[in-house]
Amino acid sequence: MPIAHVGHAELLVPDLAASTAFFTDILGLQVSERAPGRVYLRAWQDWDHHTLLLTEAEEAGLDHLGWRVPAKQDAEGLRAELERQGIATAWVDGGAERGHGDALRFTTPGGLPFELYWEVERYQAPPELRSRMASHPSRIPARGAAPRRFDHVTFIVDDVVAEQRFLTDVLGIRHNYYIYGPDGTRWGSWLSANNVSHETAVTKNAYGTGGRLHHVAYYADSPDEVLRTATLLVDHGYELEWGPGKHGTSGATFLYFKEPSGNRVEIWTGGMLIFDPDWAAIEWAPEIGHLGNSMWGTPLPESFRDGTALPDRAALVS
Repeated sequence: MPIAHVGHAELLVPDLAASTAFFTDILGLQVSERAPGRVYLRAWQDWDHHTLLLTEAEEAGLDHLGWRVPAKQDAEGLRAELERQGIATAWVDGGAERGHGDALRFTTPGGLPFELYWEVERYQAPPELRSRMASHPSRIPARGAAPRRFDHVTFIVDDVVAEQRFLTDVLGIRHNYYIYGPDGTRWGSWLSANNVSHETAVTKNAYGTGGRLHHVAYYADSPDEVLRTATLLVDHGYELEWGPGKHGTSGATFLYFKEPSGNRVEIWTGGMLIFDPDWAAIEWAPEIGHLGNSMWGTPLPESFRDGTALPDRAALVS
């Protein structure tokens, strides 16, 4: 696969101060750098400069999702294929976003804003954050939920099948499993570029309003840590949107909530790993689709069907 892994997300936040305080004090992410109107964050075992960029904006949402490719020629090869498909692309100079070099940006047919990059800046912990453990790029935080690493980003789209086929056939992101709703339409598809259960997913937009961000997710080490996160959130005055519960598809334990600017966040743990080079996507048929979504836990809230904004960028060359 020319794409190696999902790397970072740029969240748009109307209240930068409140969102920063939430992600650092409550979730336990670490600030790697600050710039005017921007805060770069990472979890304690994220090796790169950042995995989450908070950018001050008028409306909550996602500016882009970054994917790392091994080398420039991989980005150039994907650019040629994208342009054969009629997808407009644009190069972004290194330094426009801290932590990586030049990048290629484009918008998928479903409206998802993606970025491909290959050169990265490794995180260098200051003395007070250096761990004694050689495998820890920084110390485990002594505050907040402190998830281990950045995990995935999920979107909602109008046409799940068409978007999944684009992600798989054009970008080479493997299709791992999918759910049908009771009406026989595909409710969602989950995909990854490596052996994790998913690095991105596309689920059905019930309102037909186009592509939107559904959630960004960080990975915790155990169900106990997910439950502790739930307790921490409630004790500090935040509402839980859905969970704790367990997805049947991946087998992961999940918890969903919203940060102060309105973007949805998930803390989760578990999830199957896929090593089979001949993997065929698992189908969750209509009669068991609800179990794929949730084996057990609280009922799915109506609010879970919506998301926050994506940039209004044309995907097709005019």
